[in-house]
Amino acid sequence: MKLKSAILGLLLMFSASANADLEVPFTEFDLPNGLHVILHEDHTVPMVSTNIWYFVGSADESPGRTGFAHLFEHLMFEGSGHVAEGEFDTLLEAAGGDNNGSTSSDRTNYWITVPSNALEVALFLESDRMGYLLDSMTPELVDGQREVVKNERRQSYENRPYGMADIKLDEMLYPPEHPYHWPTIGYMPDLNAATYDDVTGFFKKYYAPNNASLVIAGDIDTEKTRKLVEKWFSEIPRGEEVKRATPPQPRLDEVKRATLEDNVQLPRRYYAWITPKVYAPGDAALDIAANILAGSKTSRLNKRLVYDLQIVQSISARQTSGDLSSSFQIVVTPKPGEDLEKIQAIIDEEIAKLQAEPPSEREVQRAKNGIESSFLFGMERVGGFGGKADRLNSYYRSTGNPDYFAEDLARYMGVSPTDVQQAVVDFLPLGRRVELTVKPGAEK
Repeated sequence: MKLKSAILGLLLMFSASANADLEVPFTEFDLPNGLHVILHEDHTVPMVSTNIWYFVGSADESPGRTGFAHLFEHLMFEGSGHVAEGEFDTLLEAAGGDNNGSTSSDRTNYWITVPSNALEVALFLESDRMGYLLDSMTPELVDGQREVVKNERRQSYENRPYGMADIKLDEMLYPPEHPYHWPTIGYMPDLNAATYDDVTGFFKKYYAPNNASLVIAGDIDTEKTRKLVEKWFSEIPRGEEVKRATPPQPRLDEVKRATLEDNVQLPRRYYAWITPKVYAPGDAALDIAANILAGSKTSRLNKRLVYDLQIVQSISARQTSGDLSSSFQIVVTPKPGEDLEKIQAIIDEEIAKLQAEPPSEREVQRAKNGIESSFLFGMERVGGFGGKADRLNSYYRSTGNPDYFAEDLARYMGVSPTDVQQAVVDFLPLGRRVELTVKPGAEK
């Protein structure tokens, strides 16, 4: 036992020392057209990643005109003024590169990873779709990608087991006028109703250099890369200034319940609360609370419901953080024949225990260890989702400081057991939440 304690102590000392020196050096500057640029040299491997964030997501859409940001995630790969349809991927594959994009409520992101000697290919492609996408866009192209998005909605939501639950949860958590009420994929009637002028107007407003930040990270020379950025992006004109809506934090005053029927074998229940936005007090503590409740085989709900009582097929908990608001969710699927109400009573009992008494130091440290490990492993990658380039953009967007790595990790490392208890008391009240049940029944 003494040996275990000594090893744990050494690990904690090493971790604290390593995190104190956690730093990602960068250079940043703005072009005259407003494009913010962040450069980070990492010569570990001869690869480089470009990562551009447009500060537009589904939260910037309007009721009746949803799904536009996600639609552009598709349109941005379909050719631009100097890149024929289909050439985008062909050019990158010929250079040995990879690329992808994603859309959330808060931003649209595109990244390209190439061998460092092909950086200029990536910059040409990225600048051409920023500055000249509309030169190649036609009503027929928009209609074609509209159908692709509608099919994606069918596959990922409407025809997927439990697929409509996430859409329904957000509709229950947020009032109709709140930007998080509607799904990123959009509503089918809105996708059908969108005109060509609606779509091009959306692009002109949001996909301008002054509403974006570009990170280039990897095997680069900072001065040479700056000149390349100026070469490819400087001629793109500035767009109109975009001011994002900042709605007040919504509040649940009761338990809101709903039931969906789906073509599934087992029922499933979702519990959801409105919680603090990303980086706000309580956000990190709720991540740790999610881990303590259902983040591992030894977590409280997994141990009790899955392994001891063996009445649950699966259970999970997570804090999903956003720029405007966040939500905490617990999702449980019972084993065949088991009673959801009995399971709910046990879940509520475990939440009440955390509200009445702080978790153990050991539970909190175990959660921190997992978070820290995942965080540091993510920093080993330069490109892709969650790599250093993506995080530099994320931190710049949320905090104004691209090198927020040490501060981000520190907010987790500084959470105490009483912080976790207080967050559960403040933000997970049993009498103010959403309860959504998906039950077998509907044929598709």
